[in-house]
Amino acid sequence: MKYSPTDFEAFTHQAATLLKSLIRIPSLSREETACADFLENYLTDCNAQPQRHGNNIWCIQPQHHKGQPTLLLNAHIDTVKPAAGWQRPPLEPLLEGDRLYGLGSNDCGGGLVCLLHVFLALRKEVLPYRLIFLASAEEEVSGRNGIESVLPLLPPIDVALVGEPTGMHPAIAEKGLMVFDCTAHGKAGHAARNEGVNAIYEALADIDWFRSSPFTQVSPLLGPVKMSVTMIEAGSQHNVVPDTCRFVVDVRSNELYSNLEILEEVKRHVRCDVQPRSTRLSSSRISPHHPLVQRAIALGGAPFGSPTLSDQALMPFDSFKMGPGDSARSHTADEYICLSELQQAIQIYCHLLTGE
Repeated sequence: MKYSPTDFEAFTHQAATLLKSLIRIPSLSREETACADFLENYLTDCNAQPQRHGNNIWCIQPQHHKGQPTLLLNAHIDTVKPAAGWQRPPLEPLLEGDRLYGLGSNDCGGGLVCLLHVFLALRKEVLPYRLIFLASAEEEVSGRNGIESVLPLLPPIDVALVGEPTGMHPAIAEKGLMVFDCTAHGKAGHAARNEGVNAIYEALADIDWFRSSPFTQVSPLLGPVKMSVTMIEAGSQHNVVPDTCRFVVDVRSNELYSNLEILEEVKRHVRCDVQPRSTRLSSSRISPHHPLVQRAIALGGAPFGSPTLSDQALMPFDSFKMGPGDSARSHTADEYICLSELQQAIQIYCHLLTGE
């Protein structure tokens, strides 16, 4: 079905109205119940037959052809805490010209309401894919009660479109994340005498190795694996040689290494104890030749690699990010989305999914 400019204006009005309502509802990570209740009622009123697990809400296109691939449309409902420096009330939607201000408007409310209304518009159409819309929780903290808990309850997914803010350009690769807690060991002694083994000095060689980030495979989209020592703690007082030195390493993986491969390589080269907090947040990639990516390019999108994490890290299938807004606005004071960006996103999504 082809839609007119009037149709897209109506969809945009509906999406913006919903977004204003969502901005008013506090939805910090792990505190999304009120927002999930509202969305569930909204989708019920739209006769979309929503299902729910925890604070995750999803709808499945009722009609499809057997053997048709399944496309997941995903965006998250949770927000971070308001950053310092807001000049406007973060939970009060404020429209100034084309800009709609409010916490979560850009990350990821804009993508959420656009994908939701595109799903509602297309759910009875004959499409190349069977659609599932999922509003997920706990994305900002990569929580285990978010998308990871829902995927086993859904039909098998072939590919996902995540509505994170990318200016409607397809992010076809995304860096993964690990955090290492490292401990170097020494032997305590008096600082005035030549005794003990200083754990700080024991840590220096390992810290230098992490600083050099010696992983040779460099992604054309994501660049090299990046390892950064971001915290360090040692010593109890000035005259005691410390017997332990603890430091934290932030690791951003590219799609050319699995997290387990990186962990094994690290343990082969450093002497300190290394404990990963998690290995579940993997780098992701989709082929630039995938039909959806090619269609996005035909609609004016420019593929790129994203350094920021999303629910893609927990998706064991092809996925890419493409949504309204600008990632640079995320987690900032006076966050906003433009109404024109919402309309552009709805138009592009409709053309992308229908092939028209």
